[in-house]
Amino acid sequence: MALPVAFFGVFFAWPVAAIVARGLKVDGVWRFGRIADVLGQSDIRHVLWFTTWQALASTALTLLAALPAAYVFARLDFPGKQVLRAVVTVPFVLPTVVVGTAFLALVGRGGLLDELWGVRLDTTVWAILLAHVFFNYAVVVRTVGGLWAQLDPRQEEAARMLGASPPAAWRKVTLPALAPAVAAAALMVFLFTFTSFGVVQILGGPTFSTLEVEIYRQTSEIFDLSTAAVLTIVQFAAVGAILAVHAWTVRRRESALRLVDPSVTARRPRGAGQWALLGGVLATVAVLLVLPLAVLVRRSLDGGFGYYRALGDADGGTFLVAPIESVVNSLEYAVAATAIAVVIGGLAAAALARRDAGRLVRGFDALLMLPLGVSAVTVGFGFLIALDKPPLDLRQSWILVPLAQALVGVPFVVRTMLPVLRAVDERLREAAAVLGAAPWRVWREVDLPMVRRALLIAAGFAFAVSLGEFGATVFIARPDNPTLPVAVARLLSRPGDLNYGQAMALSTILMVVCAVALLVLERLRTDRTGEF
Repeated sequence: MALPVAFFGVFFAWPVAAIVARGLKVDGVWRFGRIADVLGQSDIRHVLWFTTWQALASTALTLLAALPAAYVFARLDFPGKQVLRAVVTVPFVLPTVVVGTAFLALVGRGGLLDELWGVRLDTTVWAILLAHVFFNYAVVVRTVGGLWAQLDPRQEEAARMLGASPPAAWRKVTLPALAPAVAAAALMVFLFTFTSFGVVQILGGPTFSTLEVEIYRQTSEIFDLSTAAVLTIVQFAAVGAILAVHAWTVRRRESALRLVDPSVTARRPRGAGQWALLGGVLATVAVLLVLPLAVLVRRSLDGGFGYYRALGDADGGTFLVAPIESVVNSLEYAVAATAIAVVIGGLAAAALARRDAGRLVRGFDALLMLPLGVSAVTVGFGFLIALDKPPLDLRQSWILVPLAQALVGVPFVVRTMLPVLRAVDERLREAAAVLGAAPWRVWREVDLPMVRRALLIAAGFAFAVSLGEFGATVFIARPDNPTLPVAVARLLSRPGDLNYGQAMALSTILMVVCAVALLVLERLRTDRTGEF
């Protein structure tokens, strides 16, 4: 456990603390009154209001769109179900920059809606809300549908036999059982949208700004570290509260009911109602999830493969190297970040899985989730401030990017491996130890064969999220070694059809790589009912 604690202490807690201290300390004296001054500014209050409002609206719309799909995946069995499950999950592993670019191609200038009906939504909040629903659709489907598939349908059938109508039986029997899962999914969607950066950065323009975008603006454009530090503290407090409530809902969900094998709860659609529901879900997936990606691919092919060929040329302005080199850079960084995340996350999961783990160790489990909610922009800028002196002067080192990406990958590794490690019979380890096996050999001979598949899945998720990390990387990626998301953002920031088309082409490449990684994960998974 010492290595994971040291890793998070040096590469997460220290950079965050460094940038907060830089902003709130004046001549060595803490100026906490600055917090009230910043929060009293009308433009900052507007940012706080918009951040909270759009997160609530995005969460409500996501639940409204995805809960019918959760039922379809949990209770209905139909051809192509596993393929559809993969299609639904692809948006979640896509980088937020790609999501923003896809919706820009759909609703922006020259987009599909603009071409067909002269309608543009990229200057309205609707583009942001729809992009958030697109990104978080799978969170609700996998989280709620995973539990729904394991609820015994005979309980609801018994209520109907006792005279309850179908809506009443669902409201009084099934809904209370699903409530913890719905709450957990809603909280995760709220967390992801509350800290949204890439989507709002691309679609919001100068009009709409979340806390994360405002922190980036204050640090990189205005250079007001004091204001950025206050906003970081506010976001940190909000994320901590959300994660605490989420942990409570997860504990309730785990002990709510006695569950059954999900393979016996799904049946072929019966009746016009179920067929209509299935058709509605398929139509929603086609319009909301598939259409933006299809439009993205189409825009990247305007005029043939010219935009893809242009990626091989360096213009000396936007890039010091050819944009296509960002593909190789991203893959190399992602491989290194995956190796770091698997080592750190695997050790943390092994420590948390021990039955004799103390309260302090179990508390570290919740802290592992903080990098998913704390401002990645703050972490990236904190890297430049904190890691600038020997023995950790890493500002010019390539390892900074994989370290930042690994911080986001570790929580996925832990969440994937922890349930499997907890399921290993402790008596097997004890028997191997009694027979004289050293601890390392016990792990190799007992644990590793059982968790090998989970380890591969964890590595796949770490690779996918590392590939798309943007908030921290935009600060620390060197100009001559940009990553794919950074390259896309740079291209979109410059005018001209060529830059726009190249951004679409790079986004398509990144989408294909992430989709392939997801499809490989789906083939590896043995439990297809739970969360990620």
